[in-house]
This record gives sequence, structure tokens and C-alpha cells, in this order.
Amino acid sequence: MKKGFYEFKKRDFLCSISNIESGTCNEDCKFCTQSVKNDIEITRYKRKEIKTVVEEAKNAKRHKAQGFCLVTAGQKLTDSKLEYIISLVHAIKKEDLDLKINACNGLATLEQLKELKKAGIEVYNHNLEASKEFYPKLCSTHTLQERYETCLNVKEAGLNLACGGIFGVGESHEDRISLFNSIKSLEPMIVPLNFFHYTNNLPISKNVLTKQEAFSIIKTARNMIDSAKVVMIGGGRESMFEDRQYEVFEYGANSFIIGDYLTTFGESAKKDLISLEKLNYKIAN
Repeated sequence: MKKGFYEFKKRDFLCSISNIESGTCNEDCKFCTQSVKNDIEITRYKRKEIKTVVEEAKNAKRHKAQGFCLVTAGQKLTDSKLEYIISLVHAIKKEDLDLKINACNGLATLEQLKELKKAGIEVYNHNLEASKEFYPKLCSTHTLQERYETCLNVKEAGLNLACGGIFGVGESHEDRISLFNSIKSLEPMIVPLNFFHYTNNLPISKNVLTKQEAFSIIKTARNMIDSAKVVMIGGGRESMFEDRQYEVFEYGANSFIIGDYLTTFGESAKKDLISLEKLNYKIAN
């Protein structure tokens, strides 16, 4: 096995996510099961109860997550969603869990992001998803420039930026390099890398990436985006890498999502923790 960037540290950062508003998005992103335009059978709901989200945060902490991300479906952060998220942040913080609370709520204004920071959000995740050349093939209801401007707002608001993309959706190698250059210009602290998990009825072909291509994507992200303290493997880890999923750390990743994803099941958190311990990886505090 190839020696990796984080081989000498043997540590990784775990993050858990909560889908606090599911399947209510009117955008037409071809890779997304949460779009109402894609005829996908998923559980759709407006908002979770605050007590449910607090219990999820406690469970994330029990499984050694350092981050807990509040994710909503939809194009943008509305004022109503903003109030809801702030109430969740306050409720979680009352439990004194020592969790970094993050948010991923779509396009957002500078003023909204400042309110999130004031409430206690530390990181705002807003992915560019694809290169400027390829993005119009994935989505027509908003532009990549709108996404980029939200990322700039995140930085100006004083929040840490998480910005990455999705791979295995038909993009070329050149598209990936272009995407990474765009992300690099934003100087994010965290770069989430998602690998397309095919679901029936999505208007996009199955992911044909090989494992080695996927490992190469991780390595390229690590080498190109030097501002990134964290390269995180997000959705699709289990289906993309299968029995080689922990090798992602040998190619430059130092984080992944533990537990379930937005609309798909993830690896058992207990199994992940046992596997990491056997491989002598230490989980960061």
C-alpha cells in the first residue's frame, strides 16, 4: 500500500450529519435524490423536532464525532430556516457536548451567515460540486457563480468554509482540475469529496469511476488545495471503495462522515470505529 500524506499522524476527524429537512428541494440537480423533480422514493419531511436533532447530536458524540452538521434541502437559506437552525444550535449547545456545529443550507446572504456565526455555527458547507464548464450539465435552476458568491459570503462572515464537489457524474479529468482550481481560489478549511451513489430514476448514468481513479481524485485534491486542513470523504464512501474504504487515508484524506448520509445508509458507526482502531488510526479530539 502506498504511503500516504497522513501516514505519520494516524489520525482522522469524524463528522456526523443530520438531514433536518428532507426531500423538499425544487432545484433540478441531476445527481440529487432530494429534488422533487427527480422521482425518487425517499422519506420527505419539512423539519425534524428539536429534541430529535439533539438526540442525534448526542449519538454523534458517543461515536466520537467532532463535527455535527445541520443540513436542509432546498436552494437557499430562508429567514424561516435561519430561525429554526439557530434554535437547534442553542438546544444542542445547552447539552455541552463539545461538538463543532456546522451548517449546510444552500445559497445564503452575508447577513444570514453572520447570524449563524453569532449563534455558534463554526463551519458553513457549500460545495461548488463541479467545474464551471460542466456544472450546466448537472443543474439549470441556479448557476455556479451563485454558489461561488455564497462561498465568498461565508468567508466574509468570518465562518470557516467547507467547499468540495461530487465525482463520478460524467465529468472529465480536466473538469476535476478546473473544479479544484476554483475551490483553491476560495481557500477553504475543509474540502468534502462526494462520490456519486446511483439511485434508480435519477437522470444521470451510473458512476463508472474505478477505485484507483477515486483515490487519485483524493490525492489531487490534497496536493492542489493547500489551504485545506481537512480533506473529507463524504457520500458514496462505502459504494465507491467497498473493502478498500479505509485506504482513503493513504491518499490524503483525514476525515470522513460517520453514520448515515442524507438519504442513504452509511457504514455502521460501530464498525467504522472498530476498523479504525484495528488500523491504529487515532481519532482527533
